[in-house]
Parts: sequence; structure tokens; C-alpha cells
Amino acid sequence: MTIAPSTKQDILQQLLKRGQANTHELAEQLEVTPQAIRRHLKDLESEGLILFETVHSGMGRPQHVYQLSRAGRDLFPNRHDVFAIDLLDTLSETVGKDQMRSILRKQWERKALEYQQQLGQGSLSERIAKLVKIRASEGYMAEYYPIPKDVDPRKARQFIFTEYNCAISHIAETFPSVCDHELEMFALALEDCQVKRTHWIVNGEHRCGYLIQAEG
Repeated sequence: MTIAPSTKQDILQQLLKRGQANTHELAEQLEVTPQAIRRHLKDLESEGLILFETVHSGMGRPQHVYQLSRAGRDLFPNRHDVFAIDLLDTLSETVGKDQMRSILRKQWERKALEYQQQLGQGSLSERIAKLVKIRASEGYMAEYYPIPKDVDPRKARQFIFTEYNCAISHIAETFPSVCDHELEMFALALEDCQVKRTHWIVNGEHRCGYLIQAEG
């Protein structure tokens, strides 16, 4: 079987999305042989892009479970530099560290209003689909699905919105409060909805997740 040049990137994308996976899970998902996956994993490990831990399960042989390293996660598109510039512009309008929270709030409110205009007045599923595209263009690997998953999205009133790549992860680690304002930003952009956080990269999880529910 010929291995496509993009297989390594496919492996990295799967680990970004899943959080962690073993050789057989990756082979099944990417439809290549476990032997081929092992060769690519060895290369990615030597490049410092992935890490693994040995997991013992029952009486079987121990398995290696892989996940992205910081260097591997940093390979994915991000725009934290653009955010930093925007933040500096906002900071120039205000003086003093004590006002950091109000400055961050102002930044996110401005961003939320931009999103609100771009999302328009369509159905909830249409607006969330647009939000996924907008966030993807900004460096976030985003997706969504209705609850339950088999319901017609046009009739759904609840959705899970997930981002597997944080475009401002470096800033979020230093100023975790930006994530609180991000939650408020989504709630303002989708003003007729309740938005709750379900997963958080800052807490060590491999994704940020939100439950979006229509009000009324």
C-alpha cells in the first residue's frame, strides 16, 4: 500500500481531534496498516511532535497511547499574534494593570458584535455553521453537531460546539480570564441562546467545548 505524503499530517490532526489514540485506532481511522502508522509515529516522536504513555489493559500486551506535544499542537494554524496586536491596541486606550479585566471584556465585546453581524438572522443551526467557518478562518479547528446527533439540525434547539485548536493558547495560559470573556463573547454573538462551557483546554483537556441552547 502506498502511503500518501499527508499521512503524518493526518495523524497529527487525528490526535488533535481525539486527544489521544493508539496505533490500531489511528490505522482504522486513516485506513492504512498498523505497520505504516508505527513508522510515522516513530518519525513524529523523533521530531518531538508527539508523546506517548504505556497503558496496561487486562491481560493483553501493554499499548502505547499517543498525544500531541506542545510543539505538535503549535504546528496548527493560530492567530495569537493577531490577538496580541489587537490586545495591545486596546491596552493603549486604557492605562493600568488593574483594568486588565475591563480591557479584555471590551476586546471580546467588540469581537462578539463583529460575529453577531457576520452570523446574521438565520436559524440557530445556520448561525452556528457560520460561526464554525469564521473560527476556522481564525485558526481554530472547530465543528458542531445537534443534540441528539440524529436530529434534523434545522429543528434542533441544542448544539455542541467544539474547538480542538486554541489560537490564543499562549495568552490563555498567562491570562485564563480571556477564556471567561470568550464564553461571554459566544453568548453575546448568539444573543437568543444560553452558552455553557463543557470542556476547557486550559484545564488539561484536548478541546474546548460549549453547549449552545436556544432560549424560550
